[in-house]
Order: sequence, then C-alpha cells, then structure tokens
Amino acid sequence: MGRYQTFLRQRYRAIAAYTGLVCLIAGVGILSPLLALLAYPEEWTLAMGFLLPGGLLIGLGGAAWQGLRPRNGASLTLQEGSVIVVMAWILAILAGTVPFLRISGLSFTQALFESTSGWTTTGLSVVDVTQAPRLILLFRSVTELLGGAGLAIITLSAIAGPSGSGLSSAEGRSEQLAPNVRRSAKLVLKIYLGYIALGILALVLAGMGWFDAVNHAFAALSTGGFSTQDESIGHWDSALIEAVTLVLMLLGSLSFVTSYFTLTGRFQSLWRDGQVRLQTVLIGISTLVLLTIVALPIYSGLDKAIRVALFETVSALTTTGFSTVGYDDWGSLGWGMMILLMLVGGGAGSTAGGIKQLRIYMLYRSLLWEVQQMLKPDRVVGEPSLWQSDRRQFLKDTQVRQVAVFMFLYLATFSLFTLIMSAHGYALDKSLFETASSIGTVGLSVGVTAPDAPVTLLWTQIAAMFLGRLEFFTVFVGLTRMLRDMGPVLSRK
Repeated sequence: MGRYQTFLRQRYRAIAAYTGLVCLIAGVGILSPLLALLAYPEEWTLAMGFLLPGGLLIGLGGAAWQGLRPRNGASLTLQEGSVIVVMAWILAILAGTVPFLRISGLSFTQALFESTSGWTTTGLSVVDVTQAPRLILLFRSVTELLGGAGLAIITLSAIAGPSGSGLSSAEGRSEQLAPNVRRSAKLVLKIYLGYIALGILALVLAGMGWFDAVNHAFAALSTGGFSTQDESIGHWDSALIEAVTLVLMLLGSLSFVTSYFTLTGRFQSLWRDGQVRLQTVLIGISTLVLLTIVALPIYSGLDKAIRVALFETVSALTTTGFSTVGYDDWGSLGWGMMILLMLVGGGAGSTAGGIKQLRIYMLYRSLLWEVQQMLKPDRVVGEPSLWQSDRRQFLKDTQVRQVAVFMFLYLATFSLFTLIMSAHGYALDKSLFETASSIGTVGLSVGVTAPDAPVTLLWTQIAAMFLGRLEFFTVFVGLTRMLRDMGPVLSRK
C-alpha cells in the first residue's frame, strides 16, 4: 500500500502540474480581450472582471507548473489525461464566468451558462448582444477560439519534453500530424491560426467591419457560432459574406490531419477520406431537401432559397450555429432535418461537435460489409475497411463495438435531456431541437434558450454542452479516476 500510495502521489504531482499549465494558458486567454481597450478605452471599468480570474489562473497555474512539473518529463496515460482535461475545463469555465457577472442583471447561472457555451464552442447565448460591451463580445469569441483549438492542444505545443498522447487523446484528438506529439500540436496551431488570419481578411474584404470580422472568424473556425449581431450572419444579408463564412465553417469541421494533407498538396487524400465523402453526400442531399420542401415555398427568389438551404445545412452539420433566417415557419420536416444534421456533427479530429462523421461512416462500412458477407460463400473471409486521411484502416470488432456503445450513450443522454426539457413545458419538437443543439455544441435555437429560461433548464443545457464537448467517456473516466484515487492520495498512512 505504501509503495502504491507513493506512486499515486507522484502521478498526481504531474497531473497537477499539467493542469496548472493548461490553467495558465487559459488565464492568458481570459486577459487577452483587454488589448481591445486600446480601441475602446471607455470600457476600462470592465477590466477588473478579466484581471481577477485571469491573474488568478496564471498565478496558481504558473506556481503548480513550476513547483510540481516532472523534471525529466512524464508520459501521460489516457486516464491521467482525462483527469487533467476535466479539471482544467471546469476551472477555465468557472474563471470564465467572472467577466459575464460584470453585465448588469446576469445571474451566476446565466454567467456560467455563457461561459460554458463559449469554452465548449456551442454558441447558445443568454446575453443581449445589442447591449453587451465590446470587451464581452470579444471575450466570448476568444473562449470559443481557445475551446475549439482544444486546451490540450495549446498546452502540448508549449510543453518542453515528452508528454505522451494521453492529454490530446482525452481531448478527442488522437490523430497526430507528426510522430512527436509536441510537433503535431504546433502544426495544428499553425493551421488554425493561419485559417483565422485569412478568415478575418476575407470577411473584411467581403464587407464586414474589423471588429465583426475578428469575432466571426474566431467563431466560424472554432465552429462556435457566437455572433455580434442578434440576427447572426443574416444581419448582413450578403451572399459574399455567407460564402466566406461557409468556407470557414467547412474548414473548421475538417480533421486537422485532412487539412494538413490538403495544404501540402496531397489532394487525393482529401477525396479518399471517408468523412469527406460522407460530408459531401450529406450536404448535397440535405440542401436539396431543405431547398425543395422548406426554402422555395417560404423565401422569394431562387437565389435566396438556395443560399438559405445551403447555409443552414452547413451550419448545422459543422455544428457552428450561425444562421441567416429564423426557423419558426420551417415546419416539422425542416426542423427534423436540422436535428439529424446537428446529431451527426462534423469530422473527428476537428473543432466540431456531434456524434462525428467518422463514427457514422464506420457503422455504415460495417453494415455494408455485413450485408456483403451474407451474400458471399462461407469460405470467403475479410474485414471492413475505410480510408481515413491518407491511410486505409481495417475495422476491428472492438472499434465497431466502441462506436456502437458511444452512439448508444450519446442518444440515451440526448433522449434524457429532451425529456427533462419537455418537463419544463416546452413542446417536444422544440425540446428535441434545443437538446440536439446543446449536446452537439451547435448553438442554433428555436427560442427555448433565453435569459428568462428556468434555472434548472439552463443547468441541464450546461451539463449537455460539457458532456458533448468532452465526449462523455473523458468526463466519466476523469471523474471516476479522481474519486477512486482520492482516498489513497490524501491518506496519511
């Protein structure tokens, strides 16, 4: 027991150190909107709301990293990575609540909801953006930017020495661009930041002001969806701005590995990728259905109908959450299509949420293989396979079983949260839509999410956003590991 206890304490020193580093970086992110005071000095009275939580995270995180970090580096297991990710995200969300408390009339639950929505790149909001200070609007976009990149990825790029793949795997980013985890993380950040710079410039050239362009580029690439306007992208009613935003949303929903291969000229990998093929088919079919059944009967002009059908399809599937129109007059079929797209979500290894296209494609390939096996002679054997980026992957029974278990857990949780929402008196179709948006970290709304929503409803959505962003197993593994180890670690024996 003594030797095991000593081992656990050493491991939790490393866990505390890496958690501290994540918190330090999150603290810098919380302070970053203060740079906007150079342009908007009249909002200096809000500064303390950023300085207090940001400075606290930097101080405590820096002390933990300097005092507890392993001198020779430490490889992290998936379980230890899960503990770090859960702890760091909880602390970042709590710290991110403080700036929102500076807004008059916002309660703690509403501030926590807004912070969770930002860090999880959901984009559901209870803040009146027409009255919110620019520092708050920028802060919301920064939290989406950091949450989309993944605090683990940002942290890994800053770590000198081996950290193993446990931290990035716990963030849902098990694919690497390079054999070295740190180098892979830096490549991800370079791609991410390059897209953002180009996105800001493109939006400005398309007709947005600089402040709006920065916020919407952050939100689009992180598939977050916070907007500086009540009508979201529909505020501009511009085909050019919608086109630029479409490209940014699609880039955000692509696996970083796929993006890397495309940027380096390996275009064959892009088309061969099963996720890209599935996404292409889903966008094509869904756009056609929404155009025919929903958009053409409602919106005047073929060009407007096509723009609406395509934009809303991509926004839902990539889990970004921007919109150009409201959904009140869409009808059941239109809402049903959007719910399905939000549940499917974007590509694995991207900033998007949802079940993820890779899991859907895996089950499709497994089903196809099973049907083919039934039609083949008994002596013919084989394994189902799919292309993921530049490599062909043969599916094992364990992989298919894990995907099936995840989808069962996801849909069961989705059903439970829908029932809870319905119990608050909302119609079933609205409850399904809003729950799919929350758990898929999408951000589209049909009016359920509002400042006057019941407190218990907002807490349900907070739980849905948190579980959806960290993909269930990370939360369960991290919390279970902490509870299991708490006794031995704290014991004096």
